[in-house]
Amino acid sequence: MSGRVSKSRGATASLEAATTTLNERILKECHNLYTDTEHGLVDIASSLGLSLLPPRKKITIMLIGNHSAGKSSFINWYIEEHVQRTGVAIETQGFSFVTSGRRRESLTGNATLHLYPHFKPLQAMPGVVDYLSTEISTSKQKKFPLVTFVDSPGLVDGDMCYPFDVNESILWLAELCDMVFVFFDPIGQALCKRTLNIVESISSKHPERMRFYLSKADEAGHESDRQRVMMQIVQELCKRPGLNKTGFDMPTIYVPNPNKQVRCVNQIEEVCKDIEKTITQTIQNTLNSLEKDCDTIGVMVDQAIARDNQARADNMKAYLKGGFLYMLTLTLPLAMFLSLVLAMLQESLLVDLLGKEGMELLKFYISPVKTFWAGIPSDYQVWAGVGLVVITMGLMMLARWTSRTTTTLSRRQKRQLLDKQEYVRSVVKSKKASLYNEYLQQTVSDQDM
Repeated sequence: MSGRVSKSRGATASLEAATTTLNERILKECHNLYTDTEHGLVDIASSLGLSLLPPRKKITIMLIGNHSAGKSSFINWYIEEHVQRTGVAIETQGFSFVTSGRRRESLTGNATLHLYPHFKPLQAMPGVVDYLSTEISTSKQKKFPLVTFVDSPGLVDGDMCYPFDVNESILWLAELCDMVFVFFDPIGQALCKRTLNIVESISSKHPERMRFYLSKADEAGHESDRQRVMMQIVQELCKRPGLNKTGFDMPTIYVPNPNKQVRCVNQIEEVCKDIEKTITQTIQNTLNSLEKDCDTIGVMVDQAIARDNQARADNMKAYLKGGFLYMLTLTLPLAMFLSLVLAMLQESLLVDLLGKEGMELLKFYISPVKTFWAGIPSDYQVWAGVGLVVITMGLMMLARWTSRTTTTLSRRQKRQLLDKQEYVRSVVKSKKASLYNEYLQQTVSDQDM
C-alpha cells in the first residue's frame, strides 16, 4: 500500500514539474531560498537583526468598479473556467481571491487568511473575514498560474449598506497588490462617486499600478455612443486632481462572444500583455532583490565581525584600566595595615622573617603613610580614617565602572556567522546567477549570453 502511495506521489510531482513553466519555477525557487528551514535568508537575516520578507510566487491583481461592470466575467474569461458568479445584480458580496492550484476547491475566510498570511491584518477590520473567500482553479490558461485575482464587491452610491467598511478594505488591499484594474461600465454607474473616490485615493499613492478600462464596450451601442461615454468618463476623471495626469489611457474591452457580431475594437488581449509584462518585471525585481539581500547580509556579517573585534579590543583596555585602579585601591589600605603590623611586632622578628632587604623595602613602602599619619593631629585622625575609607570605596567603584566589558561572540558563533556569509555568497548568489541566465535565455540569443 505504501509503495502505491509513494508511486502516486512521485507521479504527481513529475506531472507538476512537467507542467510548471520556467517563470513559475524561478519565482518558486527564489521563494524557497528565503524560506528554507535550514539556510533560508529570512532566518539568516533575522539572526543579524534584519527583517526580510520572502518574495511572493505570484502577482496579485485587484479588480474594482461598480456592480455589473464585468469584473467577474473578465476573470472567468481569463482562466477559461466559470468560477465567479456573474449577473446584473451585485453578485460579489465580499472579496473573492481566485488562484491556481492542484484541484478545484472553495475556501472560506479563515482558510483564505491561512493561505495568504500577509492578508491577516484584515482580521482587524470588523466583518471583513466573514466575506472573504478563495476559489482555487486547476486552469493553466494564459499566465494564470502566476496570477492571483482579487475580485472586489460591486460599488454603488446611495443608501447601499455594506457589511464592512468597503472603502477602507479596498484601500488596504491596494497596498499589497501589484496591479489595480478599474472597470468602467458604459451601461451602469460608471461615474459612481464611491468608485471615483477610491480610485483617486489609490492613484495618489500608486499611480503606476492603476489600469483603466471601458468594460462591456460591445454593449455601448454605436461607435459614437462609445466615444460619448468615454468622453464623459474622462471628463469626470479629469475633474479630480489625483487622476488628471498626462498619458491617461482607457482601452475598450469586452468578453469575446463568437455568436455575437460586434464592430467595436476589442483590446482585451492588451490586458493579457500588460499582465505578462508585470510578471516579467516582478521576476526581474525578485532576482535583483535576491542579489541585494545577499549583499546586505554579507555586509552585515562583516560589520558584526568588525564590531566584535572592536569590542574585544575595548574589553582588553577595560581590563587594564580596571586592574590598575584595583591595584591603586588596594595600595593605601595595605600600607595602613602593614604600618599597624610593624608597630605591633618587634622589628627584630620582622627582620628574621623578611630579611634585612625585605625590611628596608617594607619601611620604604609604608614611610609615606607614616609621615602622612604623623602629620595629622590626634583630634582629626578619626576623620582622616573615615576619609581614607571613603576614598577607598570611591576608587573601588571607579575601578568596577572602568572595567566594564561588552559581550562578545564566541568562536562558535563567529564561525557560524562566517559559514552563513560563505553560504550566501557562494551558494545563493550562484543560484541567483543561474536563474537569471535561465530567465534571459528565453528571449536573448546565445551570442549575447
